[in-house]
Amino acid sequence: MTQPPEPAPDATIIEGTAHNGKPCRVVDNTGTIPRGELEQLLEDLIRDKRFGLTALSATGSSEIRLGEPQFTHLQMGDDLYRFLLFPYEARLEAF
Repeated sequence: MTQPPEPAPDATIIEGTAHNGKPCRVVDNTGTIPRGELEQLLEDLIRDKRFGLTALSATGSSEIRLGEPQFTHLQMGDDLYRFLLFPYEARLEAF
C-alpha cells in the first residue's frame, strides 16, 4: 500500500473520521484553499464513503494493488488542483 508523502510545512490539514471509524484527513498542500471549502470536501468524501482501501489498477494493467492512490483533478473556485486520494487522506496540490 502506498503511503502519502509528508505534507508541506505550510499545508492546511482538516481531520475527520471515515465511515468505518478510522481517522482521515484532507491536506491542502498549497495552503491557499479556504478552510470552509476543505471542511465541506472532507464531509462529502466521508459521506460518499471514499476513504478506505480500494482494489484497482492505477496503471490499467491486470494487476490489482490494494490501497493505491487515485489521481484526478479538482476545481475549487476558479482554480484547478491535482487531487490524490490515498486510503485515508485526500491531497490537493498545485496543478
